[in-house]
Amino acid sequence: MNDNKQIVINAEAGTKEVIIREGAAPKLLEPKAPLPCNIEGLAGSVAEYLKKRINTGQFEQKNCTILVDREDVRITLFFNERDEYNQGKVVSQIRLHPDFESLRINSSHAWSPVELAMLLKMHRYWFEDRIEGMKLVSTLFNYKADIAQKVEQSVEGNGNRQDNFSQVVNSNLPKSITLKLPIFKGTEPQALEIEFFAKVDGRDVAFLLISPGANEAFEAFRDEVIDVELNSIREIAPEIAIIEK
Repeated sequence: MNDNKQIVINAEAGTKEVIIREGAAPKLLEPKAPLPCNIEGLAGSVAEYLKKRINTGQFEQKNCTILVDREDVRITLFFNERDEYNQGKVVSQIRLHPDFESLRINSSHAWSPVELAMLLKMHRYWFEDRIEGMKLVSTLFNYKADIAQKVEQSVEGNGNRQDNFSQVVNSNLPKSITLKLPIFKGTEPQALEIEFFAKVDGRDVAFLLISPGANEAFEAFRDEVIDVELNSIREIAPEIAIIEK
């Protein structure tokens, strides 16, 4: 410390010790922009977010918009739209349950008997009657089918042509099965009837899994969930604009 430097200290009565530190003070942290809010959740997330934030001063209803996409089953809240530092969004969306997706129902995916047997064996909890379920798995592992094909082709001199093909498949597999599994995340399992649609190519047999009931459940659940959440949003924040995409 420089001996010629004068230091003036004003201490309160009763002060017994004074500590003098020499050197530069620590630098203050540089100010940073607010972290963006970008939240995606299951159905009901937007209504729940509004319920907890609507009167906190985080945003004003007139600076918010809700966009509804029924095809994609999505509700998106945009708030502080014109404030680059404080704008954000919250998304409610219905998502298919991983168990339902793994079956590739109502898709073009073709299962070989062994592939399907392995999947059902690893998810035997899908069967309400596990004994019957394991019988089905055994049937798939030992799949047998009688395939009768008949071809008729003929061409006549006057140009008449006949080309007929018929195929009859008799197998030891039932026409359909019933599995109990959730279609959407966050929902309870439900019984679904699933039909086997056989694809035969020479010696190779594969199955498409078809479920009209799953399609009906999806359509009904989609509109119901969206409408219920929109009604809740209108009660919580009636001044927010709701736009159907």
